[in-house]
Amino acid sequence: MKTLKSKNKGRILGNGNGNGNGHHKANGNGNGNGHAKAVTATAARLSPIPTSVENSTGVVIVEASRGLAVLPGAQRPGLESKAVSPWLNPTQFDRPSFLMNFPFSYATGFANNPWMVDMKGDQRQPDFVRAAVQFLAVYQNISAEGLVYLLPTPRGADLQDLIYTANLGIVLGHLPDKNTVVISNYTSKPRCGETPVGVRFFESMGYEVHVAPAKFEGEAELKHLYDNIYVGGYGIRSDRATYEWMEEKFNMRVIKVREVEPYLYHLDCSIFPITRQNTLVCTELFSRKELAEMGKVTNIIPVTVDECFSGICNSVRLPNQVLNSSHIHDLKAGTEDYNFEVQKNRKLEDIAANLALEISYFNLSEFHKSGALLSCMVMHLNRSCYKIALTA
Repeated sequence: MKTLKSKNKGRILGNGNGNGNGHHKANGNGNGNGHAKAVTATAARLSPIPTSVENSTGVVIVEASRGLAVLPGAQRPGLESKAVSPWLNPTQFDRPSFLMNFPFSYATGFANNPWMVDMKGDQRQPDFVRAAVQFLAVYQNISAEGLVYLLPTPRGADLQDLIYTANLGIVLGHLPDKNTVVISNYTSKPRCGETPVGVRFFESMGYEVHVAPAKFEGEAELKHLYDNIYVGGYGIRSDRATYEWMEEKFNMRVIKVREVEPYLYHLDCSIFPITRQNTLVCTELFSRKELAEMGKVTNIIPVTVDECFSGICNSVRLPNQVLNSSHIHDLKAGTEDYNFEVQKNRKLEDIAANLALEISYFNLSEFHKSGALLSCMVMHLNRSCYKIALTA
């Protein structure tokens, strides 16, 4: 180690602002005759000291042949190694962890679902200030309960739906390493550019990253129930072959169900695991065989197509509450849309009450313009929010 010997009269100031003749200044900017600037200051003549001494700040000073030297932590004699965090990533963290994206690149120019096609003229044009406020309301609520990462938006990116992180991929929480993610292979053309964004993000976090070999649009299509058991939707945006590949590669069981309703084009529109044992299912949309398969692994709570159109399944579970989108205060009482919204809210509240859960509603009307609801905006990085079992 290189040490610097003082050229003054043996007086030294460390980490201070010394001024005057013969003073030495360390980590400072000395001014005047006889001043010097140094990163490490040593005295040429000091009283004998032990071979090594640890001062009150924990810095170890050892006697060198021509002065004193400060050793970095790895070279400090007799010190124990630093403690290491028990979590290498948010999936291993024992609190709810999620991924969201602020709507920097949000747009509605390309109509890539039936809801958007039905909107004419400027009906799809978002109010960006209102969209930001609505997003932050959800973000603040979730971040109060756990850890929320924000997916960076590449500058100038033409990614109108990047905010909908539930489609970015799925973290496979059943694997022992809790360090594996499958990134989406999009069917929707304006979303294909999201794949490299997801790959870069998760690789930078140290995850083992895989891109689905067949069409797949994230955890919105693949609902984790518990252990290695999942329900996967195919037929509109995702391929059955994706789940067969996952079963073989990742030791998981996927109950495959065909999606047939164009307006409910992702599985989170018709299936919502509200607890590890109970799942909301739109029983009108699936075959008897599919319902029987699901019934073997979860308690099915039936919901209707109309309730799904209103977003009953597009919910997110937190430890003691369920988050759902409702713009009922924007609707005129007595209208058909108002009555459907009331029906959906009352049904969800009754289900939640039976499971000792609360409901929190958020107005996300600006995101309805792209055919999206609350669950679309949230990707689970772990399933810690399901660990707390509550019963009435």
